[in-house]
Amino acid sequence: MPRKPGRMYRRVIGQAYTRREYMGGVPHDRIVQYNMGDAKGTFEVELQLLAKELCQIRHSALEASRVAAGRVLLQGGTTNFHFRINVYPHHVLRENKVATGAGADRISQGMRRAFGKAIGTAARVEPGASLITIRTTKDNFPRAKRALLKAAYKLPTPCSIVVVKGADLVK
Repeated sequence: MPRKPGRMYRRVIGQAYTRREYMGGVPHDRIVQYNMGDAKGTFEVELQLLAKELCQIRHSALEASRVAAGRVLLQGGTTNFHFRINVYPHHVLRENKVATGAGADRISQGMRRAFGKAIGTAARVEPGASLITIRTTKDNFPRAKRALLKAAYKLPTPCSIVVVKGADLVK
C-alpha cells in the first residue's frame, strides 16, 4: 500500500503516542546518522535551522533533509563542518487501513476498532525549535547556508536560518 500524503500527519493533534514498550511492531526510523562530519573539531561559525510553526516532521522527511544538506556539505570535504540533527522522532504515527475495491463493503469494518496500526514515527516540533545545527569554518559559511536552505525545502514547516556563533565573521 502506498504511503499517505504528508498533510495527513503534519498537524499536531491529541496526546503524543510514544510508549513503544506497549506497542507491537513499530517500524524503525529511517534516519541513518544524526551526526556527520568532524564532531570533535573546533569551528568559528554555527548556523541553525529553526522551525516557524507547530508541526510533526516524519522520519523520512528528516532523512531526506539530511541527505540533501549532506550532499552540499560534502562537496567541500568531510573535515571542515559538523552537521547535527537536533530532533528525534519519538511520536508513533498510526493508520486505520481501509479496504478498497470490489467487495470491500463485506470485508471492511468501517470505524469499528479504528485505533490503527503503527506506520512510522514523527518528531513533534514547537515554533522556534532548532531542527538542524551546522558548525563550520568561515570560508565554508556560504556552502553551509546553502545546505540548510536545501534541507528546509524537504521539511513540512517554514524554516529560518540563524547564525548563532560567528555572525561578525561572515558579513
